[in-house]
Order: sequence, then structure tokens, then C-alpha cells
Amino acid sequence: MIALFLPLAIGPWQIVLVVLVVLLLFGGRKIPELMRGLGSGIKEFKDASKDENEESTHVEDKK
Repeated sequence: MIALFLPLAIGPWQIVLVVLVVLLLFGGRKIPELMRGLGSGIKEFKDASKDENEESTHVEDKK
């Protein structure tokens, strides 16, 4: 069973390869912009999930 997941293991060489491919595709100047967009997207997602959790707690308190 473990042998099935072995090819999916990510090692240091796979990470280096992914970083090189990203650099080749997007270039060094676009990467900070992409990361900034990714960070703001994650922040919006966390804020939305936190707001949803607070609303559900508030609704449960009224019951």
C-alpha cells in the first residue's frame, strides 16, 4: 500500500525543479506580484471563513 504513494513523495530535487520551471515561465519580475496576489487571496479566504464562523455562532446563540 505504501509503495503506491512513493512516487508522489516530494523531495528536494522536485522542489528545485518546480522553482526553476516557475522562474522560466513567469520570470523574476512577475513572481513577487504573483505571490502578493496569492497572499491577498489567502487573507480574503481566511477573513471570509472567520466571518462565516462568527455568523454561525451568533445565530446559534439566538436560538
